[in-house]
Amino acid sequence: MLLAAGDGTRMRPLTKRCPKPLLEAGGKPLLQYHIEALVRAGAREIVINHARLGGMIEDRFGDGARLGARIQYSAEGETALETAGGIKQALPLLGGDRFLAINADIWTDYPYERLLAIAPPHLVLAPNPPHHPAGDFALRRGRARLHGGPRYTFSGIGVYAPAMFAALPPGKAPLAPLLRRQIAAGRVTGERYDGHWFDIGAPPRLRELEGFLGGA
Repeated sequence: MLLAAGDGTRMRPLTKRCPKPLLEAGGKPLLQYHIEALVRAGAREIVINHARLGGMIEDRFGDGARLGARIQYSAEGETALETAGGIKQALPLLGGDRFLAINADIWTDYPYERLLAIAPPHLVLAPNPPHHPAGDFALRRGRARLHGGPRYTFSGIGVYAPAMFAALPPGKAPLAPLLRRQIAAGRVTGERYDGHWFDIGAPPRLRELEGFLGGA
């Protein structure tokens, strides 16, 4: 599942008339990099959620055939349901097996094929970027921890099971409380990825990515 329903408030004015996942760097929309990487990894069944201006995403990628994917969409209307709420709504499209969920507003060269056989829940963590120096979770012996150190930043890449979201009521719900409960119970494995990872949360970071891709 590609999580593409964010409003992109911090990216204004770039997102006033364009959903953030369609912002381009290196000549492609951010979302397209993920679709292509998933197809290369052998994960061709893709669900994309969207909210405000989401019809533009459907118009751009259609059923995904042009990129070798099979795309279904979970439309949330004008108001996004947040990450867990969006996943909850999309569960009928995701089936009964574990699934990979990726924030659409990141860019990474993480090899998604690594995650196709990993048991959920599992998080990919990254070294802390300058805008998030405190990190989110600790990582010890392959397990995510709430306390201790060193701490790393959640990359927006995770493997989950439908049961983790099944009890949520319909509507808005953030992901962080669910993750924290699972981590506190010792159920969440994790890994640190030291490759390239960009969190595109503000225009300067999009420009940084553009410079990186332009020099690649």
